This record gives sequence, structure tokens and C-alpha cells, in this order.
Amino acid sequence: MRPIRYPRSYSRRTFLEKLARGGAGAGVLMPLWQAIDAHGEIEKAYPHELLSIEDYTHGAIGTGDEITAANVDKVKDLLEPVRYEQIAKLGRRLRVVKTTTELMQLGPWEYLEATVRNRGQAQFDKDGNVVTRDGKPWIGGNPFPDATSAIELFAGLTLSWGRHDASFYAVKETDLIEDGTPAYEYQSGWAEMQPVARVSLDPKPYWPGHDDKLRYQSVFFTSPQNARGTSFLNIWPYDQREMPYLCGYLPEFKRIRTYPTNQRFEGLMPGSNLYLSDAWAAGDPLYTWGNYRVVGRGPFLAAVSGNWNGAHPNWEHATHGGPKGKTFWDTKVELVPEAIVVEAEPVRFPRAPVSKKRVWFDVRTGLPIGMVSYDRRGTPYRSFDGAYALYQDGDKQFNDHKHAYWSWAHVHAFDMQTGRMTRLEQVRELPGGYRTSANDAAIYEKYLTNAALMRLGAA
Repeated sequence: MRPIRYPRSYSRRTFLEKLARGGAGAGVLMPLWQAIDAHGEIEKAYPHELLSIEDYTHGAIGTGDEITAANVDKVKDLLEPVRYEQIAKLGRRLRVVKTTTELMQLGPWEYLEATVRNRGQAQFDKDGNVVTRDGKPWIGGNPFPDATSAIELFAGLTLSWGRHDASFYAVKETDLIEDGTPAYEYQSGWAEMQPVARVSLDPKPYWPGHDDKLRYQSVFFTSPQNARGTSFLNIWPYDQREMPYLCGYLPEFKRIRTYPTNQRFEGLMPGSNLYLSDAWAAGDPLYTWGNYRVVGRGPFLAAVSGNWNGAHPNWEHATHGGPKGKTFWDTKVELVPEAIVVEAEPVRFPRAPVSKKRVWFDVRTGLPIGMVSYDRRGTPYRSFDGAYALYQDGDKQFNDHKHAYWSWAHVHAFDMQTGRMTRLEQVRELPGGYRTSANDAAIYEKYLTNAALMRLGAA
């Protein structure tokens, strides 16, 4: 431990003052982006007590330690309520790693380069959509890296989920009931493509003929047999006042069906706690939610690095906790020096089972690092927490063509009221040759058209 130069009360007071002012930018000792511009790192913006778990806890917890039921109260203020309950009562554990200070290790290289290059060029048009200073669709990266409002944080997140121009995730899912027994196991492919704000794929920043769209996104299931071929396709307009087009292929009927696009609070498959609305904590168009407001600010423990299991040939992760030792992924977390908590309410979903959601954002990247939704009584209902990684570990590395791949590694979608858990992990490959990839233009024809859904259903 170092001598404490800035006691915890100093940072807490600073965060409370920022919260009271509403529009204050990130950073404690100096503006965050001033530090990044000058040094490429965040260290000059924060006292060491916000960059070291040892100093923050006065030595009670150190890098390499595990957070368990025995010591979780030491860091209760660094956790959202559901994770705290999982650790205190359900046997969840978190391994603490060193805080990442280099910005370029916290996202895809090209996306972060574009964030720096295009900083200051974004604005909202008269309809509330993000555009450049000359009124064109956004050109790439986070449009509001030094966000000063709740709507700016959510707008940046909604514009680009996976932060690659195109992504294909090979996914394994396990759905567990309250006693920890796996009830369903699915294997699926999830695809995303950006027609605008492109930073890697040519042509960029726009795909001609598609620049009125924000994203194409699909999910299809390859296992078990009774789910094989089932698929869904979302096509999002760029205008965030409009709902996406949603269709799906049902193998038993051998046809594509259009779905009501506002059915976004139901599991995609039997047993699943994952809703379309949950995706990246921003699974719905920006203005289908409203009353965005900042309700909290301060340090946070989040899984933003080190969660790729490159030692496993298929990147699969170990589990622990819960009644049968299978409920939670092994997870590494670090002290994030500053997170902003944003609350929002569903305004276009009169039958939504949630009254509001709270999302924790890492101010360094605008990345969602935790989400809790609340039922109509205002009681914590469901949580969605993901773990991220740069896919690089010693001499092992997986690339997105030019650089080490950055992405999510695994996700928990937990129903606090029923005790049901959905665990998802991104793996290298599924049977049938479906392999994780990024920035591959072929993803569109393979997975993101009606013809692709028909072909996948017949495979």
C-alpha cells in the first residue's frame, strides 16, 4: 500500500458534487480526456486510491484476491445490488485483477482510434438522432466519449453494440433452474453488422444503399435438435424513434414469420432469461425508453479485462457457486475508477414487466458494465452482467484481422425473483463450422438476410 494522499472521502465528495451539478465530465484530479490526450492513459485523472483495490480497501482486499461472502461487505459500495446478493448468499466469487490504465486495451483498436479522431464532431439533430456537425449519420467511434448527460451515454451505446463493423459470435447457453440444475442448453450464432459509422470495413463510414439503417442483427440456433434452424432477424432504422423490423424462421412451418416488434421482454427460447431488450443493456431503440437521468457516480468493480480463456481450445469457461457449483462463471474484475449510473423507463412498452432499469457505464469507454431492471413495484427483478476481454494472453492471441480481438467473453442473465440463471459464453467454434469472427463483410450474406435465415433453417 502507498501512503494515502487523497482519502476516499475526497473522491466521494468530488463525485457527489458532480452528481449535484448533473453535467460534469469524467475525472477527479483533471478531466479524463485531457489525461488521455496527453498520455494515452487514465492515471493522471484519478488519485491512486481509485486505481488500486489495495489502497481503496486499506489492504483488506488485494490484486489476486477473491471476493467472497467472507469479505464482500468490504466492497459492497462497489457492486450493484444483485451481484452483492449473489456473492453474499449464493456462493458467487470474483477474482480481482489490476486496473487497466491504457485506453487501447479496453475496446477494438479501430473503434477507439475513431473515438479519439472524431471527438467533438457529434450532435443531436431535431429528431434526437446522433449526427455529425453537417447533419450526416455518425462516422465512427463513440460519439460522446466525454459524455455529460445520461442520453449521451445511452446514445453512444445504442449506436454500436459490439464496437466492430461486423461481428459473429459462436455462443453456448445454459439455462438453470433455482436448484442449480441445467434445464436447457442451446448453441447459437449471433451476428451484427453496422451499415453506418464503419471504421474497418470498406466502404466507410457508410455502406451505400443501407445508410438509413443502424444495424442488422440476427440470432439462430443450431442445438438442441428441436430448436435447430430457429432464427430471428432484427433490422434497425437509423431513426431511433422507430421500432426495428423483426422476423423469424420456424423450421416446423418452413417459412419466415414477421413478429410484433414490441415483444422484447420475453425469452427468445424456452427457459431463457435473455430478452432482446437486454442486448448490450441497450437492446431497444433509444427513444422507446425515456426519462433518462444520472442517479449515481463513483468507483465500481467490473469485469472489463482478462476474461478470455485462451487456455481452452474452444475458449470455454469454468463455473462455480449456486446449489450445484454451476450457476456462475469464473470471473475477473478490476476497480473501475469512475462509473456513471443511468436510470431509464420504458415509455413505448405499456405491457413491459419492468418499471425501470439502471445501467452502470465505465466512463473511460462508455461500456455497459452492469444492469439491473426493476419490476412494476420497484423491486430489483433481473440483472445482466457481462465480462469483457482483449483476446490476448501471453503467447496466445486471437485477431480481428489486424489487431487482438476485443469482445465480451461471457454473460449472466439472472432472475432475482425466481432464482433462474441464463449463462452465455462466446466460444471459438460450434459444430457445423460456425466460428467467431469480426470485420468480415461476408457476415451479411451468411446471416443477415431473409435468404440466410431460410438457408440456416434448412441446414
